[in-house]
Amino acid sequence: MYTQGLDGQPAEAAVVDESALEQRFLARVDAEEKIEPKDWMPARYRNTLIRQISQHAHSEIVGMLPEGNWITRAPTLKRKAILIAKVQDEGGHGAYLYSAAETLGVSRDQLIEQLLSGKAKYSSIFNYPTPTWADVGAIGWLVDGAAIMNQIPLCRCSYGPYARAMVRVCREESFHQRQGYDLMLQLARGTPDQKRMAQEALNRWWWPALMMFGPSDANSTHTGDSQRWKIKRFSNDELRQKFVDFTVPQAKFLDLTVPDPQLHWDESKQQYSFGPIDWSEFDQVLKGNGPCNTERLAARRNAHAAGAWVREAASAYAAKRRPSAAGVAA
Repeated sequence: MYTQGLDGQPAEAAVVDESALEQRFLARVDAEEKIEPKDWMPARYRNTLIRQISQHAHSEIVGMLPEGNWITRAPTLKRKAILIAKVQDEGGHGAYLYSAAETLGVSRDQLIEQLLSGKAKYSSIFNYPTPTWADVGAIGWLVDGAAIMNQIPLCRCSYGPYARAMVRVCREESFHQRQGYDLMLQLARGTPDQKRMAQEALNRWWWPALMMFGPSDANSTHTGDSQRWKIKRFSNDELRQKFVDFTVPQAKFLDLTVPDPQLHWDESKQQYSFGPIDWSEFDQVLKGNGPCNTERLAARRNAHAAGAWVREAASAYAAKRRPSAAGVAA
């Protein structure tokens, strides 16, 4: 085969042994070198990145919806401003990640079409409803807390554009987690009704948050390759355990009860032991049978259709400003 050099420069026209290229690629990964868009990479590595980054981008965009409908109903101007900033951040994260995916040779239009058609997946967590204001706090505390646990190691991902995008994403997610915890703290220290509302939100979001990390390692089809290529640094179960160990003390400080009767501190392992996750629920949500799957996709399709005129106007403006072939020749 003819290929491009590992440094991004055209290679001499010669037959190249693909297995040798892959060994050189793996050596670079093991040496903690960043793989850049013009570098040679295995097709499986490229496809894994496209799948993971696009699903991440879709999750950020769909993730604007559960909280976005509370912007008009936030209890104070301060909380409204915070929530607007947070939802805006999520849209920005989606844009960063779509841009990172585009460096792998896939277009943003293709990725969005996969989302709107239902072909592409996004995080199962965003298919749950937000019936009370406390759910906004629980999402910030638990969902964004789980996202941080998962995403901080991605700042060291072997693929350069993804790793660099994650630096800013993680900084902003840390703000989201803090505002969520602060909201839960205010409710937990408020009236009995407010504390009950906070507890009910914790009850609703605890188990879906644990499912966010993906299937158990024994049932994960992608973890092995992703860790070998240093796309991921930890397995799903390792990240889930870190999240539980980090979050349970926070719940205790809030004087809220984690809805798991089997949760206890394991002295021998120096970590929390928790009950079994209902993976049948996770599977049903992924198949499109969650409480809000239909609603979330309908909202995205409607927003995409409503924004068609903006895309058309932007394209027309760009075409107008683009130099003509005659002008370039002149």
